[in-house]
Amino acid sequence: MLTLEKPNATSAPALPDTAQQQPKLLDRMRAAIRVLHYSLATERNYIQWAKRFIYFHGKRHPKDMGVAEVEAFLSDLATGRNVSASTQNQAMHALLFLYRNVLGITLPWLDGITRAKVSKRLPSVLTIAETQALLRKLPDDTNGLIIQLLYGTGMRIKECLRLRVKDMDFARRQITIREGKGGKDRVTMLPNALVPALEAHIIERRRIHDVDLATGHADVELPDAIDRKYPKAAMEWAWQYIFAAPSYSTDPRTGAYRRHHWGERNIQRAVKSAAGAARIHKLVHPHTLRHSFATHLLEAGHDIRTVQELLGHSDVSTTMIYTHVLNRGGHGVTSPLDRITL
Repeated sequence: MLTLEKPNATSAPALPDTAQQQPKLLDRMRAAIRVLHYSLATERNYIQWAKRFIYFHGKRHPKDMGVAEVEAFLSDLATGRNVSASTQNQAMHALLFLYRNVLGITLPWLDGITRAKVSKRLPSVLTIAETQALLRKLPDDTNGLIIQLLYGTGMRIKECLRLRVKDMDFARRQITIREGKGGKDRVTMLPNALVPALEAHIIERRRIHDVDLATGHADVELPDAIDRKYPKAAMEWAWQYIFAAPSYSTDPRTGAYRRHHWGERNIQRAVKSAAGAARIHKLVHPHTLRHSFATHLLEAGHDIRTVQELLGHSDVSTTMIYTHVLNRGGHGVTSPLDRITL
């Protein structure tokens, strides 16, 4: 029987700080995740699903369980917990990772799972007028600049916050998005309207970097093994986050005390506040700006393949959802009622 902290059903549990306190199994799982350079969010999610699986089966060790126990756990998520299909899939991938990459056990295809119902929901999209009203209520600070950039480029919030100085090309008016969803790079436009504010922000950012150099905290987290290939790269200006946190923090993986990128919650709160001030009666969050970006481009007559590339979708069918948001299904269908004069 494993000794674990009881997991929180709604959020990932707080994990002990020292390896001595942590169960060996989860230590191994965490190490396997880091070898593959998965994100910290994925690491936390996988660990909490492993804990919940173990607790579900009375703290039995996963090596003493198999397909039947995995199927029972995943089915309970759908029938007992009423989770979404995406949540159930996340749990399944976490457990398959545990068995394949940590225990060295390959589970056959899981046929006995009761699948969570897949919801086919259209995204919430703002009109041009609503977007304008929201942008006018933004604060004149870093949060406001980031939110404008989200709408002006169609970036995901994590992609925007992880932008580095070298990714911004003012001469060509373009932004290179590195390692977006699926590990893919792509290029999007740099809105002319934001050039003065971004240039001023980067000047101030450089001043802060000089302070960090003087205090010995100028190193930044680098992707993959770049820090081993180029030991001094972490201190270089080109690799610094454009939108850096206002203070230093401790990296939960390495223990390094340095400046991380701007926090997501700051943006989420600012969007919610601006939407409320603009009296927008829709569900509005940072990703709504990405949906609105795509829809407004299609409304302006841009072809769907271009929009697909700007969003970084692998399949155009993913982008096609915005034609449904436009309520024209790609065929320009007009209601018969609109053809009748009453």
